[in-house]
Amino acid sequence: MATLPPAEAQSRFVTLDIVRGVAVMGILAMNIIAFAQPLPAYFSPLGATARDALDGVVYALNFIFIDGKMRGLFSFLFGASLLLVIERARAAGESGAAVTYRRLFWLLVFGCIHFYLIWFGDILVSYALTGMVAFLFRNQSVRALLVWGGILVVLQTLLMAGSAQQAHLLAAAASAPDASAAAIAEWDGFAHDFEATPERLREITALHLGPWVGLVRDQLTNHTTDPLFFAVLFGPETLAYMLLGMAALKTGFLTGSWPDAAYRKVAIACLAVGIPVYAAIAWMLFSDGFSVPGLFTWYMTATTPFRPLMIVAYAALVILATRKGGWLVERIAAAGRAAFSNYLGTSIVMTFVFYGWGLGYYSSFSRAELWLVVVAMWALMLAWSKPWLDRFAYGPLEWLWRSLSRLELQPMRKRVAGATAA
Repeated sequence: MATLPPAEAQSRFVTLDIVRGVAVMGILAMNIIAFAQPLPAYFSPLGATARDALDGVVYALNFIFIDGKMRGLFSFLFGASLLLVIERARAAGESGAAVTYRRLFWLLVFGCIHFYLIWFGDILVSYALTGMVAFLFRNQSVRALLVWGGILVVLQTLLMAGSAQQAHLLAAAASAPDASAAAIAEWDGFAHDFEATPERLREITALHLGPWVGLVRDQLTNHTTDPLFFAVLFGPETLAYMLLGMAALKTGFLTGSWPDAAYRKVAIACLAVGIPVYAAIAWMLFSDGFSVPGLFTWYMTATTPFRPLMIVAYAALVILATRKGGWLVERIAAAGRAAFSNYLGTSIVMTFVFYGWGLGYYSSFSRAELWLVVVAMWALMLAWSKPWLDRFAYGPLEWLWRSLSRLELQPMRKRVAGATAA
C-alpha cells in the first residue's frame, strides 16, 4: 500500500495551490468561447458569429497551447487533492471512504446545479463520478498508477477513433446521391453541435439572448442526460489524469520536491514532442476546412495521446516559474485555494456578461476581443482571493462544500498560525 508520509498528509502544499490557480485561470481561456459564442465556435473558427482577421490565428494559438491542457491540469490536481483528502482523513482517524464519498456526493449536487441552472459546460459532475472510481486506486503504487493512466489514455484514444469512424460513415451515407431521409436525419443529429450552419447559429444565439427560464428549460428537456453521457464518454481520459495526478503527488513532482534540472528536463522533452504535434494537427484542421469528420479525426482523436505530455510540461513550467514566490505567486496560490469558488464564480460572472438575462453581449466579441474579458476576469480572481483568504479559512463555496460534507458548519474565520486545513 503506497501512502504519503504522515507529515506530508497533514501539510498544505503551496505548490499544488499555485498549479491549481494557474489551471482554474487557464480553463477560462478556452471556456470563454463557449460562454460568449455558439458552441460550434469552440471547435472551429467558422462557427463564430463575431469574427475578425485574427480569428484563425487566435484559434490556432489557443488550440496548440491551451485547449484541453488546462482542463487536464485541473484533473491532475483533482486526483492529487483526492489522495490528500484520503490521507488526511486517515491521519485524523476518520474513514477515508466516508469523507471522500460525502465530498464527491456534494460535488455532484453542485455540478447538477451548475449544469442545469447556470452553464452547460460543467465539469463537476464528471469529476464527482470519476472521482468515485479514482478512489479505488488510492493504494496503488506509482508504477501501477502510471500504467493504468497510460492504459486509460489509449482507451480514450480508441473511443475517439471509433467516433471518428462513425462520423465519416454517417457523413458519407448522408451525402450519397440516393441518401435516405433516415440517413440524413441520423447525420444531422450526430453533427448537430458541430455544424456551423447559419440557421443553427441563429438558433443558439436567440436561445442565449433569451430569458433565463428558456435556458433552464432547454437544459432540462433537451440535455437531460448530457452530464452522465459526457462523464462516461470522456471518463477514461479524466480518470487517467486523476491517477497520473496521484502518481505525481506520491513522487513529489506536484509538491515541488524535484530539483530544477529535473523539471526543466521534463518540460523540454514533453514540449519538444507536444508542440510540433499540436501544430501539425492544427494545420490538418485548417486544411480539412473543419469538417465534422475532420474534427473527430484530428481535434478529438489525434490530440488525445499527446495531451498528457503538454499537461505534465505545463505543471513543470509553473513549478519552475514560481519557485521564488512573490506577490503575484501569492495571489495565484490564493486563487488556487479558492478554485471551487473561482470556477463557479466565473460561470456566474461570464453568463451575466454574455447572456440575455444579464448584459447580453453574446455573439458580440471576436476571439481576440474575448481575451480582454479573460484578462479582466483573471484580475478579478487575483484581486479577491488573497484578501478573502487572509481573513477567512476557506473560499465561500469551499466553506459550504466542506460544511455539507462534514454535516456541520465549519469555522469560517482564519485559524491561528500553525493550524492546518484539509
